[in-house]
Amino acid sequence: MYRYDQYDQQIVNERVAQFRDQTRRFLAGELTGDEYKPLRLQNGLYIQRYAPMLRVAVPYGLLNATQVRKLAHIARKYDRGYAHVSTRQNFQYNWPELKDVPDILEELASVEMHAIQTSGNCIRNTTTDQFAGIAPDEVFDPRPLAEIIRQWSTFHPEFALLPRKFKIAVSGTKDDRAVVQMHDIGLEFYRDAAGSLLAKVWVGGGLGRTPILGEVIEEALPWRHLLSYCEAIIRVYNRYGRRDNIYKARIKILVKSLGIAEFKRQVEAEWEHTKEGETTITQEEFDRVAQHFTAPPYATLSDSDAGFEAKRTEEKAFANWVKRNVHGHKVPGYRAVTLSLKTTGVAPGDITDAQLDTVADLADKYSFGELRTTHEQNIVLSDVALTDLYAVWQEAKAAGLATPNIGLITDIICCPGGSFCDLANAKSIPIAESIQRQFDDLDYQHDIGELELNISGCMNSCGHHHVGHIGILGVDKNDEEWYQVSIGGKQGNDASLGAVIGPSFAAEEVAGVVQRLIDVYVENRTPEERFIDTARRLGIAPFKTRVYADRQPAKKEAANV
Repeated sequence: MYRYDQYDQQIVNERVAQFRDQTRRFLAGELTGDEYKPLRLQNGLYIQRYAPMLRVAVPYGLLNATQVRKLAHIARKYDRGYAHVSTRQNFQYNWPELKDVPDILEELASVEMHAIQTSGNCIRNTTTDQFAGIAPDEVFDPRPLAEIIRQWSTFHPEFALLPRKFKIAVSGTKDDRAVVQMHDIGLEFYRDAAGSLLAKVWVGGGLGRTPILGEVIEEALPWRHLLSYCEAIIRVYNRYGRRDNIYKARIKILVKSLGIAEFKRQVEAEWEHTKEGETTITQEEFDRVAQHFTAPPYATLSDSDAGFEAKRTEEKAFANWVKRNVHGHKVPGYRAVTLSLKTTGVAPGDITDAQLDTVADLADKYSFGELRTTHEQNIVLSDVALTDLYAVWQEAKAAGLATPNIGLITDIICCPGGSFCDLANAKSIPIAESIQRQFDDLDYQHDIGELELNISGCMNSCGHHHVGHIGILGVDKNDEEWYQVSIGGKQGNDASLGAVIGPSFAAEEVAGVVQRLIDVYVENRTPEERFIDTARRLGIAPFKTRVYADRQPAKKEAANV
């Protein structure tokens, strides 16, 4: 993974010192709240419902064990003993005291971490596939280019105050796991018949109040022009994006209003002046960064092991975990392992300080000291030997990190919602827990099969509800919390946005509504179909009929208020 050089470390250290003085001045009354706000946002600090929230950057989701131990230490010393994995692969702390934030940032800097550009109207953390570099279907490892994007975008003077936040995702696999189509810019790398590395460039994707999947602006961008083309896109957006209305400020609105053809014309007119300039990526620069992403010292192993197979046959619980939480690897004899942060009764994505220490120990012992966060709010050990899987399972299970539900209905993506966030219309975490308890039978979950259920507490869609097979959105009705349900959303190559099934539901109804949606699926599926396949084949009508036919009249009337 990438390591700071002297310039990286100096920049981060200077930013910590600068923010320490800014915070001191604010607490002393020398800066007003309005003056301090842009300064704290530049350092990932929000003021939430009950306390500040600090968002820590995890570039393209990659961490080492030393960094994870530092995150555990910060959770113990400065927070309430836990942290939260966000849908942008970052970490968040929900309870730091304002006076302690400069100390936290200094601690992060000591392990080459920071909170820069995790908030504000700037280019945010670039995300990618959690299996980048190890995926069997990978065409190109995008991590070096993701790092080059990070270096280019950090403190970019022209893009420090965009009309709105800006998100970039990169993917180098046949199956998109980075959700490139729902980003402001999505980069899908591939090789042509001659072996040349190119990128399909998506632009104008985004969820929120106006969910839109991106459109292809360029089918075959040579990799060395990656930065200059992205810069041209963002420059056009910065020039013409709306600043008068926060709800219409994202690039997706500009692309839709101009049309993709006109937007492309303007981008290419801008690009014409810069495509062969200083932002052209040279082979030398790529090689400089790529050397940080070399493969670990893999052993020569067989891709089968009698001991592993025996344990999988003997122990159903282990077999279920292998089926859901263990993933293929491009190197024979190795697997990737997802540590589930979706235990029933725990907020999705939350992890305690003790669990963080365990994760670091597991990484050191079994995965060359490396791990990744996922946009599904879990953690991945990337390089586990097949012969070590049983031991990893036992240790992870003892720490509450081995729930065998990855990709199943209780592997819920969920924002913090009204439990913490000032912007939320409704709580998300209690709804997630009610669904987890409704479907807490693991055999039943495995019978239902793959299903993505996402929950957001407001229209900002931090829980990505629009692209869930089942999506749940918290809404405010007369100062009461209600929940709108959609079906048919999907991430991946054939991404789609879900459609709302009808009027919203009270909190106590939601788990039952989900149960009835599942009942319709189970009754109508063919053997090879997942929930999303059946929903696409049948359409909304049979699901809607079942849900509202079983509803109590009083609730039906209230929901239409």
